Amino acid sequence: MTIRLAKTIGITLLAALGLMTAPLLHAQAWPTKTIKFVVPFPPGDSTDAVGRQLAQELTKLLGQPVIIENKGGANGNIGSDFVAKAAPDGYTFLVSGVGSNAINYSLYRSMPFADKDFAHVSLLATGPNVLVVNPEFPAKTFAEFITMAKAAPGKYSHGSSGSGSSGHLAMKMLELASGISLVHVPYKGGGPAIMDTIAGQVPILFINQDNALPQVQAGKLRALAVASLERNPVYPTVPTIAESGYPGFSAVSWFGLTAPAGTPKDVIQKLNEATAKAMNMPEMKQRLQAQGFVVVAGTPLQFSEFVQVEILKWSKAAQVSGAQVD
Repeated sequence: MTIRLAKTIGITLLAALGLMTAPLLHAQAWPTKTIKFVVPFPPGDSTDAVGRQLAQELTKLLGQPVIIENKGGANGNIGSDFVAKAAPDGYTFLVSGVGSNAINYSLYRSMPFADKDFAHVSLLATGPNVLVVNPEFPAKTFAEFITMAKAAPGKYSHGSSGSGSSGHLAMKMLELASGISLVHVPYKGGGPAIMDTIAGQVPILFINQDNALPQVQAGKLRALAVASLERNPVYPTVPTIAESGYPGFSAVSWFGLTAPAGTPKDVIQKLNEATAKAMNMPEMKQRLQAQGFVVVAGTPLQFSEFVQVEILKWSKAAQVSGAQVD
């Protein structure tokens, strides 16, 4: 064997060894710089709040800054598309959610991204839609509400934070399940919808639990039911729709952590483990639970499977509702 051939073989073997150990080195080294969490909604949104709390804890756990960048617009599509097309290097992630990563696939005629463009890291938390009414509304219970609505199809109106929102589609699911028929009044956001329900402009509203909570606690709205499978800790006396004659009924908002497809699996696993630790820290868990959120966490595979189920569930409601965005 010549010296030149020996050197060539040696270089080849070193290169192969380098390829074999690259993932391990990546896992040991990551992160080495600032990590960006893109929130596809403006500051102050529920997604923003959950993302910021997680970023604070992960900054401590990972030893590198985790910053929030808000890229709102198109019901979450602008920020989500940015992450879908970002370099899969482990430094750009999406604080994903039910709108941009489930509902929008059926709501928009043309989407700039698909679920295959993402690698899901972890489900973070869920929060149910809650059915609330103006305090002067005659129905005092969920059962009374259904009875009244069935007796007068099309008589009562209900608000939502927007056409195609989880509250709008949750009501459509309830209409399909119960046989009632209400008139939909969409608003540009949850705030205006809540204010008009308090004022009596619309008597009924399906809205995220954290948005309704202060008004329910103040007696300005009355909660009739929550749309999670189990009762919510901050609405302990409010029954679920599932326990009120509609088994399996679920219409919850959720928040997750998602990466661009192709992000190294070792990075996803390391971030998943750190995220689970952060979400279950007593102080953070207590803060989220005080707003009615249910901390979940879980594996990347569990989150990916959850998203697929959510896409199918919400697509059925969107199709029946006829809600479309060009």
